[in-house]
Amino acid sequence: MSLVTTTHLNFGAGEARPALEHYHRVFGGELALTSYRELGMPADAPDAEKIVFGAVTSPDGFRVMAYDVPGGAGPVAASPTATRREHGATLTERPFFVSLRADSLDAAQRAWDGLADGATVIEPLAASAWSPGFGMLADRFGVTWVIDVAG
Repeated sequence: MSLVTTTHLNFGAGEARPALEHYHRVFGGELALTSYRELGMPADAPDAEKIVFGAVTSPDGFRVMAYDVPGGAGPVAASPTATRREHGATLTERPFFVSLRADSLDAAQRAWDGLADGATVIEPLAASAWSPGFGMLADRFGVTWVIDVAG
């Protein structure tokens, strides 16, 4: 038996498409986007062009899924103009982080550089006592990422 977990991000403001397109630019691989309209929602409905299923899957093992919560409500973690304190919690008190472990500092740096565009840096990517590279940021979509290099 084999089990695989995949981070599934829920967006409430129609940000699933731009977020997944951004992650596709950063990590490469395959981008899959399916709108509510494509699954039968009337084309003139407010959420018709929002994403009901989306994923980025790369050959090196990166995989993330996302969708837009119908009706615009949803647990959107932050806005592109995020501050260190939002919705009653700091960026490090969020209920989850996406953890990305790279096998080299170069690979971690490439991911960091792509995700850092428009992000709020919580902890700069740098050597730590447990890793040749560790950093934390909240990307422009409000998703908090922990990036490190396997020790």
